[in-house]
Amino acid sequence: MRNMESKGKLINKEEEDEMEIFGYSLCRWKLALAAVGVLCTGGFLLLLLYWMPEWRVKATCRRAPLRGCRVVLLRTTDEFRVWFCAKVRVVLSLGPTPLQTPTHVAEKMANGCDGHVCVSPPEEDGEDRKRCSQAHREEVRYFTHHSVKYFWDESEQSFGSLKGLDEATPCSAIHTEHSAGLTKERQDYRKLFYGVNEIAVKVPSVFKLLIKEVLNPFYIFQLFSVILWCTDEYYYYAAAIVIMSLISIVSSLYTIRKQYMMLHDMVAAHSIIRVSVSRASQGIEEILSTDLVPGDVIVVPLNGMIMPCDAVLISGTCIVNESMLTGESVPVTKTNLPNPTEDSRAPGGELYSPEGHRRHTLFCGTTVIQTRFYTGELVRAVVVRTGFSTSKGQLVRSILYPKPTDFKLYRDAYMFLLCLVGVAGVGFLYTVVISILYQVEASTIIIESLDIITITVPPALPAAMTAGIVYAQRRLKKVGVFCISPQRINICGQLNLVCFDKTGTLTEDGLDLWGMQRVEQAHFLLPEESPCHPSLVKSPFVACMATCHSLTKIAGVLSGDPLDLKMFEATGWILEEATEEETALHNRIMPTVVRPPKQLLPDPQPAANEDMASYEIGIVRQFPFSSDLQRMCVVVRALGQKRMDAYVKGAPEAVAGLCKPDTVPLDSERVLEEYTRQGFRVIALAHRRLASRLTWHKVQNIGREAIEGNMDFLGLIVMQNKLKQETPAVLEDLRRAKIRTVMVTGDNMLTAISVARDCGMILPQEKVIIAEALPPRDGQTARINWHYADALAKPTESAPAIHSEDIPIKLSHESLEELQPTKYHFAMNGKSFAVIQEHFQDLVPKLVLHGTVFARMAPDQKTQLVEALQDVDYYVGMCGDGANDCGALKRAHGGISLSELEASVASPFTSKTPSISCVPSLIREGRAALITSFCVFKFMALYSIIQYVSVTLLYSIQSNLGDFQFLFIDLTIILVVVFTMSLNPAWTALVAQRPPSGLISAPLLCSVLSQILICLGFQTLGFLWVRQQPWYEVWTPHSEACSGSRGANASPAANGSLPSADEHNIRNYENTTLFFLSCFQYLIVAVAFSKGKPFRQPCYRNYLFVTSVTVLCAFMLSIMLHPTASIDWSLELVCVPPPWRLTILLVVVLNALVSVLVENVLLDMVLWKVVFNRDKPGGNRPASSSSSSSSSSSSHPPQEALDGWRGRPRPTLLGCRKKPPQAKYVHLAQELLVDPEWPPKPSTTTEAKAGPPHGNGACQIVTLT
Repeated sequence: MRNMESKGKLINKEEEDEMEIFGYSLCRWKLALAAVGVLCTGGFLLLLLYWMPEWRVKATCRRAPLRGCRVVLLRTTDEFRVWFCAKVRVVLSLGPTPLQTPTHVAEKMANGCDGHVCVSPPEEDGEDRKRCSQAHREEVRYFTHHSVKYFWDESEQSFGSLKGLDEATPCSAIHTEHSAGLTKERQDYRKLFYGVNEIAVKVPSVFKLLIKEVLNPFYIFQLFSVILWCTDEYYYYAAAIVIMSLISIVSSLYTIRKQYMMLHDMVAAHSIIRVSVSRASQGIEEILSTDLVPGDVIVVPLNGMIMPCDAVLISGTCIVNESMLTGESVPVTKTNLPNPTEDSRAPGGELYSPEGHRRHTLFCGTTVIQTRFYTGELVRAVVVRTGFSTSKGQLVRSILYPKPTDFKLYRDAYMFLLCLVGVAGVGFLYTVVISILYQVEASTIIIESLDIITITVPPALPAAMTAGIVYAQRRLKKVGVFCISPQRINICGQLNLVCFDKTGTLTEDGLDLWGMQRVEQAHFLLPEESPCHPSLVKSPFVACMATCHSLTKIAGVLSGDPLDLKMFEATGWILEEATEEETALHNRIMPTVVRPPKQLLPDPQPAANEDMASYEIGIVRQFPFSSDLQRMCVVVRALGQKRMDAYVKGAPEAVAGLCKPDTVPLDSERVLEEYTRQGFRVIALAHRRLASRLTWHKVQNIGREAIEGNMDFLGLIVMQNKLKQETPAVLEDLRRAKIRTVMVTGDNMLTAISVARDCGMILPQEKVIIAEALPPRDGQTARINWHYADALAKPTESAPAIHSEDIPIKLSHESLEELQPTKYHFAMNGKSFAVIQEHFQDLVPKLVLHGTVFARMAPDQKTQLVEALQDVDYYVGMCGDGANDCGALKRAHGGISLSELEASVASPFTSKTPSISCVPSLIREGRAALITSFCVFKFMALYSIIQYVSVTLLYSIQSNLGDFQFLFIDLTIILVVVFTMSLNPAWTALVAQRPPSGLISAPLLCSVLSQILICLGFQTLGFLWVRQQPWYEVWTPHSEACSGSRGANASPAANGSLPSADEHNIRNYENTTLFFLSCFQYLIVAVAFSKGKPFRQPCYRNYLFVTSVTVLCAFMLSIMLHPTASIDWSLELVCVPPPWRLTILLVVVLNALVSVLVENVLLDMVLWKVVFNRDKPGGNRPASSSSSSSSSSSSHPPQEALDGWRGRPRPTLLGCRKKPPQAKYVHLAQELLVDPEWPPKPSTTTEAKAGPPHGNGACQIVTLT
C-alpha cells in the first residue's frame, strides 16, 4: 500500500506541466472523523485542510484506482512538488473520444439527442435525460485542472489532456479528412468534449476575493492575536492592528481585482465574434466563435478578422499581425498548408505541428489584416485548437497560474520564522513556569503565555518585507522599466549572467545596405554601393532584390520585415498590389507587381535580351522565410514572358548549397568570412529559369523543394547592422561587475563573433573556439570539430586581473608561479547545439560555462540554453526585443523585453526604451531591494527579540508592557522606521561583489546574533541595575523615589487621580527603564542595519529615514529627560530620579556605540575580510585576483566572503570542515583549471563513441587529432 501511496501515474509526460496523479474516493468514516476534529479544534483543522490540499484529500478519502476514483490528487514533478486536487466529473456521451466519431452518432443524435450534450448531474432537465437514455451512450469521466480538461483514456488506463488536431494528425489528413468541415451533429458531439471556445478569465466577486484573502495564514494569525489582546484588555492596540489589517486587505483586494479586470479586458476584447464555417455538403453557416471545435472549417473574410482559435490555412494566403504573440508588429505572410496528394514531392507522412508549420498556422489572438484568394475559392482554415489550448490560451494560463518563485531568500525566511516560533516556544514554557511559581490564575497564564507568541512572530513582517520591492518597482517605473512580477526584482539582484539577443538589442533594429557584390561567370565583381543604376535595372540580381521579399501594403504604406524593406527601398522600385475588385474579376490571384521607376529605364529600344525585356514583374507565389531552412523563395513572371523565374535569398551557406557548383565562386567562403569578420550581415541571392511546362496552376500546388535547386549563384548583399551607442558601455559595466554576458542570436556565427568583439563581449586578447557538431550519418558516430576562430593575441602586461567569479579562465603555463591567464570563449550554431545536447550531454555544462556566442538559434533553442545555464546554478537574465525570445524571457530568472507590445505580458520586465541600459538599472535595483529585504528582515527579527526580551524580563516580576506602550512602539517607531529605512535608492554603479542570496549565511547570522546578544545584555543590565539603586522599592502610587521632582512633573497617579493599585502591574521602575532602553534599541539597530554602499545609497541620503530617526530620538530624549505628566500617564510610565535618567542615557549611548562598532567595524572590517574571506577556492589563482577583489572600498564584504558560507570552504577556526562550493559552475570551473585536455586543441575532433550508458545517458568521448 505504501508503494501505491508513494508513486502515481504521470500525466503530461515530459512536458513543462508534468504531474503525478493519484486516485481517491470519498470515505464516510474519515469524513466523520474530520468533522469531529474540526469541531474539537474550533475550526482550525478546517483551515489547515483548506491550506493543504494533500491533507484535505487524505483526511476525507481513501486511495482508489484511477478507473473508478471520484477525486484526483495531483503533484507537480518539478522541484516545488506542489499539490492540487480536482473532482472527477461524468458526462454521458455517444463515444469515448471526440475525434473518432462512432458510426451511429449521426443516426442516434437525429433520433433522440439532436446532438446536444447528455450529462449526468441531477440538475439536468429530466425529459432531456430520459430522451438521452434511449440512445446508446456511455459514461466519460474527466476532471479540470488549471483550465485544461483531462479525460479518461481506456487504452492508457489513465487521464490525459484533451488534444485537438495539433498532435498526431498527418498533413495529408488535414486536406483529405478535415477540409470539408463538420456536420452540425458532429460539431455538437465534439463540443461535448471541448466545451465552449472561450478564454474565460473570470473576475472573482469581491466577496470571494475577501474570503480568500482573509483566510490567508497571515490574517488568521492577526485575528488570533487581536482576540488574545482583547482578552488581555489591550483594546487600543487591538483596534489599531484591526484598522491596519483592514487597510491592508482593502488595498490587496483592489490590486488583485484590478489585475484580474485588466487581464479579463485584454482577453475578452474581440473574443466573441460571428464567424462563417463550412458545413460538410451543407454550404456555409454563420455561428458564434464560442461554438467552434477542432475540425471546423472557418472562412476568413476579405477584410480580415481577429482569430478566435488556432487554425491551419488550407487555401488562400493571409497577411497577419502576430504582435500579440511575438512582440513584433511586422506583418507576416501565411500560406496554405501544402497538400501532399497534389504534390508528389511533399512529405506525405509528415505530422502537422502548429510550431513546425507556423507559416501556415493562424494563431488565436492574432489579427488577419488582408487575405488573397482565388475567385470562387474562399480563404479557408481548419480549426486545430480552441479555448485554453490555443497559443493565446497557453499564454493566459501562464499568467493565471504562474510557477512558484524559487528563491533562497524566501525559503530562508520561512526557516527563520520557524526559528522565531522555536524562540516563542521557549518563552511560552518560561511564562508558564514563572506564572505557576507566582501562583497566577490559569486564565491569566494561558493569555500571557500565548501573548509571548504574538510578540515573537511579528504580524507586520510580510508587509515590511515587500516595502523594499514596492519602492524598487516605483524607481524602475521612473526609468521606464515596468514589472508584472514584483517578486522577481529581488531575484534580479542575484543575476550573474545575462543573455542578449543581437539584432534590435545589442545592435540597431534596422539594417543599412552597405553594398553588394555580384557574381558573373563564377567570379566576384568589384563591390558596388547601390543597385540604382540604369545598367543594372534589367539584371537578375536587381530583379531578385525587388521581388524576393514578403512586403505588402497596409493602408497604402509599405510594411514588412525591416531587412526586406531596406533591400527593396535600395532598388528604388515600386510595388503595386491588386485591389479586391481586380482580384474578383480574374480567375486566379492577381499577382503583386513590381516595376522600376521611369528615371531608371533606358530609352525605348529593341531589347537586347528577351529574357529581361520586361520592366514589370509579377510575383506569382511566395515561399516565406523559414528559420529552419534559412531562406525564402519566390516564383515570378516578367510581363510578356512565357517562362517563370525563381529567386532565392537567404543565409549564404544555405543558398550556396542549392546552386550549381560551377556558378559558385571558388573564393566565396573567403569573401564571406571577410565580411562577417567585420560584423556585416551577408545575404546571398540565387536565380533559376523554370521550365516552360510549369503552369500557373502547378506553381500554386508545387512544393518548394521542387523549385529550390539547380540554381545560379547571383552574388551577395552586404548589410550593415550598427551597434547601438550605449551597448559597449553597458557591457563594460557588466564585465567590471563580474557578470557574464552571452549572445544568443539567429544571425550568422562569424557576424555574431565580430559583433561580440566590437561591443566588448570578447576582448582582443581572448580566443574564440568554434564547436562544429555533426550528427551521426553513414555509419559514423556524432562528432565535434574544434576550430579556433582566429589567432590568439598575446596578452598585454596590463591585462585585467582575474576574479574568482570571472570564469572560465585557463592558465597558459603549467607552472603556478607564472600565472598568465588566458580567457577563451566557445561559439556554436543552433544545429551544433542540438547535436551536442543529444549526443554529448557531458559536454553541455562545460560548453555553456565557456560559451559566449550562440548563433542561428531557434526560439526553442534559446529557451534550452537558458535552462542549461540554470542547470549549472547561474542566475540567468535574458534581454531581447520579444520577436523570438518569448520562451527564453519567461524561463530566465529575470526576463527583460525591449518591446512594449502585448508579448511583454509573458516577460516579467518590459523596458519602455529599446535599450539594454535597463539591464544594469534592473540589477542595481534588484540588489538594492535584496539588501533592503535583508535589512528589514534583520530589523524585524531584532524588533521581535527586543520586545520578547523586555516582556520576558517583566514577566519575571509579573509585569508587562502597557497597551499604549505597545501601541507607541509598533505604530510610532516600528512602522515609521520600517517604511522609511526601505527608501534608500540603489547605488549609482554596479560593483563586482553580489549580495548573499539567503538569510541562512554566516555573515547575516553573525550580524543578527551579535545584535541580539548586545540588546539582551544591555536590557538585562538595566533591569538588574535599577533594582540595585538605593532609592528602589516596589512601586506604588505613593512611592517617593523622585520626591525632589514631584512638583509639576508628578504623574497623575501620584496625585491620586488613578486607583491606588495597578491591576496588571504595568507601572513600575523596571517597566519604565526597559521601555526607554528598548525604544532606543529599536532606533539603534535600525541605524546599524541601514547600510548603503556598495548596493544602496548611504543612509544619510535617505532624508525621510534620517528625519524620522532624528524626530523619534528627540521625542524619546524629551520624555525621558523632561517628563510630561500627560505623556507619562498615557504611556503608563513612573517617575524616576534624574540621575537614573542620565544613567539610562549613558547606557543608551554605550549600547549605540557597541552596536554600531560591532556591525560596521568588527563584522564588516575584521570578520568579513579576515575570517570569512581567508579560505578561497582555487589556491592556484593569480595573486592579483585576491588583491583586486579585496581592494574594493565598501561597507559590505567582498563577494568571496558573502558567498563563503554557502558556496566556499568554511573557516576551520569555527570548527567546520571544508566543503566544495555549492554553485555547480564554480566547482566545474575549478575542475577544468587542472584538466589538461581542456580546452580542446585546435583542429581536433571529439567523437561520441557508442558504448554502455553511463547512468545519465552520456556517451564515451574520444578525442581525435
